[in-house]
Formats: sequence, C-alpha cells, structure tokens
Amino acid sequence: MPSASAVSCPGRPEQVRRAAGLVRTGTTVALGLPWNTRPAPDNARPALHHMTDLGDVEPPEPATYKDFLGVDYHGKGVTHLDALAHVAYRGRLYDGRPAGEAVGAAGARFGAVAALGPLVTRGVLLDLPAVLGVDWLEPGRAVTAADVRAAERALGAAAGEGTAVLLRSGRFARRAALGPWDLDAASAGFHLDALPLLAERGISLLGSDGDSDVRPSPVEGVHSPVHALAVAALGVPLLDNLELEALSAACAGAGRYEFLLVVSPLKVPGGTGSPVAPVAVL
Repeated sequence: MPSASAVSCPGRPEQVRRAAGLVRTGTTVALGLPWNTRPAPDNARPALHHMTDLGDVEPPEPATYKDFLGVDYHGKGVTHLDALAHVAYRGRLYDGRPAGEAVGAAGARFGAVAALGPLVTRGVLLDLPAVLGVDWLEPGRAVTAADVRAAERALGAAAGEGTAVLLRSGRFARRAALGPWDLDAASAGFHLDALPLLAERGISLLGSDGDSDVRPSPVEGVHSPVHALAVAALGVPLLDNLELEALSAACAGAGRYEFLLVVSPLKVPGGTGSPVAPVAVL
C-alpha cells in the first residue's frame, strides 16, 4: 500500500489555485440531496428531523424556533463523505493500520473525518449517460477503465493529479421515472478494473450518484470492492449519493465537464465520515 504521505490531498494550495482558475461564469451547483426523512427501498435508515422549540422555551422575547437533526448517514439516502476510517479490508485500514486498534466505541483514532476538510480541488464529471446517449445506466452496469477513457475523450475532461472524479450514472433520473429500488442489490458503478487507471492519474476524491460500486459485485465474497480499493488501499475518500442531474445540465450548457469542487465535512472527532453538501462552481 502507498504511505499516507502519498495521498493527493484535495486542499493543497497549488491544487486550490489551479481549481479556482476553472471558474468562468460563477455558476454554482449544489450536489447534496435534500435531508431524507422518508423510508424507501433506497433509504433504509431515514434521517431524523423534529422540532425542539416552537417559540415557548425562552420567554418572553424574542421567540425562537429550534430543531433536531440526527442521521445514520452511511447508506443510500444521504449525501456523505467516507473518511479513511470507514473501510477496512482483511482487518486493515489504509496504510496497514489494524482496524481493531484504530477504531473503537469512541470512534476512530486514525483516518477520522475531522482531518479531511475543507476539500477544494478540480472536479471532473464522467457523465456516462450523456456519452452513451441514454437517460441512465441500468442497475448492474459496470463502468470499466475503457469507459472512463472513452468518457474523458468525449467530454474533453480527463482525471489528473488531485482531481475529484464524479460518476453520473443517472440514478436519480431513473428513480424519478421508475421509482426507488434497492441499490445494495443492483446499482450502476465502477468496475474494479477502473481503479488502477484512476490511481495512476493520482485522483484525490472519487464520487458518484450511488456509492461508486457496481452491484452485484464482480468479486466473490467482497460486497464493495471499489470501497476496499479506493479507501483502504489507495487512501482516496469517497463521496456517496451525490445529486448530479443539475450538474449534468450545467456542464452540458457550458460545454465543459471540469469545475471547482468544494466539500466541507463536519469536524466530528473520531468520525468515520460526515454528511456533506458539496458545491460545484463553473
């Protein structure tokens, strides 16, 4: 495995300067999903939201209104960032750290999300449905290294050092047309053969409108091989459940598929990730 110092951190000053140079129109596109409190086949653990103050807790004036948020965010219903503490393979986290020693009931002592943000870098949208001339990729469609290269050529935007690579499968276009389904059983995503190519490019973040893994898994006995390779082997955090439909339209309208990407996770000590609301700026 590479050492921790080999990770291309999306926030180094030179990467931020280069990414800032991509801003031309100032168009901002929100990539986070709405706070999802409704159970569905793709939201088995709904987020929580309830009011704790309806103007009657701190009288007399001013009246205040307060609410509570809670979430088990590692799933399919919340836009979130996976930190390096989130995934172990054969008992090891990134850089060979024994998971049993690094993560416990109090959280992570290595690879926690508080060490990651804010993440500011160049983003590239691999809009596979746009390249293929379809509305969405069907669940189970694997995106290979050859697909990545073809998309880069067609869209005129290639992954490079420090780049955040975002895959649009059209999940939410399909959901709007056909309804929700269980993404743990079937989802479009990267085939593991795409990861060596992305690793060679030196990417710093990987994300999609699913969780980046194709399912059913192409690897027997490994439910999420892209998670294992990206997080545990390469030290590349993942962005899951991005809302990429508006970004697809914005990129098509601008005629370019690269942009400034800003991701600011919560500073949760010991957290294995965080809900996020990323923003792309064109």
